[in-house]
Amino acid sequence: MGKGKKKTSQKWRLYEVQGRKIKRKNRFCPRCGPGVFMADHGNRWACGRCGYTEWKKK
Repeated sequence: MGKGKKKTSQKWRLYEVQGRKIKRKNRFCPRCGPGVFMADHGNRWACGRCGYTEWKKK
C-alpha cells in the first residue's frame, strides 16, 4: 500500500444472497470461532489468523 491509500473491507465477498436468505461461502475456523473465515486454497482450508489448516480429501 502506498502513502495515503486506505485498505477497504472485502467482507461482502464472503456472503451470497439466495432469495431472502444470506449464505456464507467459506467455513468458520474451529479454533478462532464464528466470525473468522477460512480461506479456500483448492486442496486445503486455511485460517489466516491462527494458521489452522485442514486438508481436503480427494
